[in-house]
Amino acid sequence: MQKIVTANEMAQMDKKTIEEIGIPGAVLMEVAGRGITDEIKNILEQVRSKNVVIYCGKGNNGGDGYVIARHLKNAGAAVSVMLAGKKENIQGDALINLQILEKLNIHINEIESIEDIEHPPHVDLVVDALLGTGVTGPVKGFYAELIKYINLLGEKAAVVSVDLPTGMETDTGNVLGDCVTADATVTMAHIKTGMLFSPAREHTGKITVVDIGIPPEVSTELHGKIYLTEIEDIKKRMPQRKPDAHKTSVGKIAVLAGSVGMTGAATLTARSTLQVGAGLTKLGIPESLNTILEQKLTEVMTIPLSETDRQSVSLRANNDIGDLLDWADIIAMGPGLTTHEETVEFVKWILQNADKPLVLDADGLNALRGAAHLLKTYKNELVITPHPGELSRLIDKSISDIVTDRINVLREIYKEMNAVIVLKGAPTTVIDKDGAIYINSTGNPGLATGGTGDVLTGIIAGLWAQGLSAIDAAICGVYIQGLSGDLAADELSEMAMTAGDLNAFLPDAIRLLENS
Repeated sequence: MQKIVTANEMAQMDKKTIEEIGIPGAVLMEVAGRGITDEIKNILEQVRSKNVVIYCGKGNNGGDGYVIARHLKNAGAAVSVMLAGKKENIQGDALINLQILEKLNIHINEIESIEDIEHPPHVDLVVDALLGTGVTGPVKGFYAELIKYINLLGEKAAVVSVDLPTGMETDTGNVLGDCVTADATVTMAHIKTGMLFSPAREHTGKITVVDIGIPPEVSTELHGKIYLTEIEDIKKRMPQRKPDAHKTSVGKIAVLAGSVGMTGAATLTARSTLQVGAGLTKLGIPESLNTILEQKLTEVMTIPLSETDRQSVSLRANNDIGDLLDWADIIAMGPGLTTHEETVEFVKWILQNADKPLVLDADGLNALRGAAHLLKTYKNELVITPHPGELSRLIDKSISDIVTDRINVLREIYKEMNAVIVLKGAPTTVIDKDGAIYINSTGNPGLATGGTGDVLTGIIAGLWAQGLSAIDAAICGVYIQGLSGDLAADELSEMAMTAGDLNAFLPDAIRLLENS
């Protein structure tokens, strides 16, 4: 898995590498600048005689810009260097590289207003080396004006940001003011957490990581257990069929879902369990809806349950499901249940009395508003799959607070939940019970349609039933759901996708994993 870091973790890695390992900061800056130059060469294809403008800030981000300027000049590019400020304010390793430029007669244009900017009328590429990982809150003043100006240049020229686009918050991905919109971002050593979250990820363009020489042992020691999951990580975790496998050896799942008007949620969940390889699934459904589900689902067995006057599962269903819970290896509960008061009591009864691994989603979570403590006391392992709205109701925190700081919110609550938490969104993020965080790399905006979360619940339950750990079932399930969505979008378009299309493309996603 690819390590993802916060601003503080990256600063500590730099500090230890320089002060304890003894690699000078100027060496790290040189390696970084050279690596970024190589990526720029790939973008421009032909560097010679191309007009490149490099906007440098007063810190080390600007220092990287000076190294880039030198290497591009040596490669034959026509380079214009714009320093947002005065040379007399530059210090440390950045000053070393600025002085090298001056000795090579590369002019540094000190600019303090847009009117000070002078460069060729035609620009092929702009390098944003203004601000690094220290941005918190909106960028103001002249730097905000420069961001707007760079974005204006970007309408005709390629834009490459150094480490991360100026204007985004490193850890959260928030953009609270103006932000450079890059075609590519070349980041040092590791991707920074905020680059993977909206709205910042709409500004990064293609992300490339440059190895600047941070020793692996330093990186491992100071890394805070945030990872980006990629296809190789999923392949090695997927369940493997034994030659003598049979339907009861690859997982038995009890799905508790659906109500009048919500039979689709139950269908999507139950079908998904089987499509990822589980052997048997039984669906507990309000008794008056049983005939409908028998028609909708061919391979899933249905269990009629006592119901309320609103055709949702009643608390009296606890007398109907003893054999079902004994039979199941995994329970999946929540999609389409409703929050009828009797149904809410049924959900709470399950949490207080069942003792099988449980995937809890949708109305299964909504039922626990004010009763989240029932999660911590559950008798077996839990995976919960909230979207920000469901999590907001569960922990009494605003949706805005959740979506603007997903990583820290998860770290605040995971011990209280005693569960693997799958926080759905862009991107979906999973936290294990030990605090390790996994950011998913698949999926697209086409998943923003009703029912896709129900499919995810079924996928996770189906994988878990086949012997994966709770965290591996969650990680793989999220990846596979997103991959199915990507395949569907390629074929149908993001706008035209429905949740049922995820079911249609699940076999292709599984095949792609098997054959890649």
